[in-house]
Amino acid sequence: MGKITALTRQKRNPDRVNVYLDDEFAFGLAAITAVSLRVGQTLSPAEIERLKGSDLEEKAKNVAIRYIEYRPRSIAETRQHLQKKEYPEDVIERVVQRLAEVELLNDAAFARYWVEQRETFKPRSKIALQMELRKKGIERALIETAVAEVDELAAATQAAQAKARRYHSLPELEFRKKLGGFLQRRGFGYGIVREVTEALWEQFNGDASEADNHF
Repeated sequence: MGKITALTRQKRNPDRVNVYLDDEFAFGLAAITAVSLRVGQTLSPAEIERLKGSDLEEKAKNVAIRYIEYRPRSIAETRQHLQKKEYPEDVIERVVQRLAEVELLNDAAFARYWVEQRETFKPRSKIALQMELRKKGIERALIETAVAEVDELAAATQAAQAKARRYHSLPELEFRKKLGGFLQRRGFGYGIVREVTEALWEQFNGDASEADNHF
C-alpha cells in the first residue's frame, strides 16, 4: 500500500505527472492516466501495477501515433514498429485495436493511399503493387480491391515518359532495350512493354522518320 502525498507536473514534459507515495517519488504517469488520482488517496500494489500498465500503453500509443503521422502506415507496419521498441505483445495489440477503432489505422484506406501515391509519383504494374502491399501486411482481398482500377497501359506510359525523352536520340534497338528493361523492372508484362515502347518511339522519333521519307 502507498499513500499519494504529491502529484507534480514534470518540468521537461508537462504532459506527464510525477507520483509520490509516502513522500517519495514512486513513478511517472501520462497526465491523462493520472487525472483520476488525488493527494491523500491510497493505492494498493494491484492498483499501482494497473496504473503503470496503463501508462505503458499510453506511451506505446503515442509512439504509434508519431509513426503514422509521418505517413499512413499499415497495421502490420505499426505493429512491427512497436515490436522494435520492445513493447509487450498484449500492449501492442491493445494499441493497434484502439487506433483501428478511431480509423487512425485502416488497411483498406492505406492500400488505396499506397496505390494512388505510386500512380502519381512512381507508376508500377499491378503485380508490383500487389507484391509491395503484401510486404506491408495487407490482406489479399484488400489488395485486389485497391489495384482493381489501375490502368497498366496508362501507368507504364507515364512511368516511361522521362526515360523516353532521355533515350530518344539512341538507335531504335537500343532505345527499345533500355526503355523495355526499365518497364520490366517496374513489373510490367511483355505486351504492355512492347506497346508502350513502340508508341513512345513513334512519339519522339515519328516526325524525324517522316522527314527522312521525303528525301
